[in-house]
Amino acid sequence: QVQLVESGGGLVQAGGSLRLSCAASGRTFSSVAMGWFRQAPGKAREFVAAISGSGDSTAYADSVKGRFTISRDNANTVLLQMNSLKPEDTAVYYCAARRGFVIFTTTDKYDYWGQGTQVTVSS
Repeated sequence: QVQLVESGGGLVQAGGSLRLSCAASGRTFSSVAMGWFRQAPGKAREFVAAISGSGDSTAYADSVKGRFTISRDNANTVLLQMNSLKPEDTAVYYCAARRGFVIFTTTDKYDYWGQGTQVTVSS
């Protein structure tokens, strides 16, 4: 059974940093694209960042470009370094993986999802 488990969320002041980690198990994820999405209360889940199976391609939402960095720590772990956090970054952050190595930025292209980790940025 495929499992994605996020960690690293928490409460931070505006301007601070957090690093989210997504640990995958149940199969080898070294060749699949993985992404991070977030969902704020009352809003739809939105794309944040994604990385290709090889790790040589990344994509970011305009709202996080220059502040967030996605990377692969090893075959089954993906990281999201979040710097210069803003109150509008407050949301539940979800890790996702898809059965393919190409990046997509929409939720319907991803096959596996974690339970999410809360990120709260205070002003």
